[in-house]
Amino acid sequence: MTTAAPHTGTAVGGRTLAHPEREEIRLEAVLHALSDPMRLAVVREMATSEEAELSCSAFDLPVTKSTTTHHFRVLREAGVIVQVYRGTAKLNGLRRDDLDALFPGLLDAVLDAADRQDARLGEG
Repeated sequence: MTTAAPHTGTAVGGRTLAHPEREEIRLEAVLHALSDPMRLAVVREMATSEEAELSCSAFDLPVTKSTTTHHFRVLREAGVIVQVYRGTAKLNGLRRDDLDALFPGLLDAVLDAADRQDARLGEG
């Protein structure tokens, strides 16, 4: 996805969320964010979605709302996703362009490995 929104989190109505600039994204933060099964599931769904942005409620995670919020915050603070408010909805977009520019092939390799693991374990 191409993220048109500034990563500083500027939003209509004064609601803002902090995002790292591209140059600030660190490999270890990205790998940490992707190491959790729930967060990896979110990224996998975003990577295969035809929609550029998805609301938090579009994800059916088997955890509490507060835990879901935590997972999205970890992904945002690591630079894996961008979150913006559109009206009262918080929308999420994958920062694929930024990740591919900084770490070529990393996201595709992680997503491919997750698909292979699902096939191997019979979870796909």
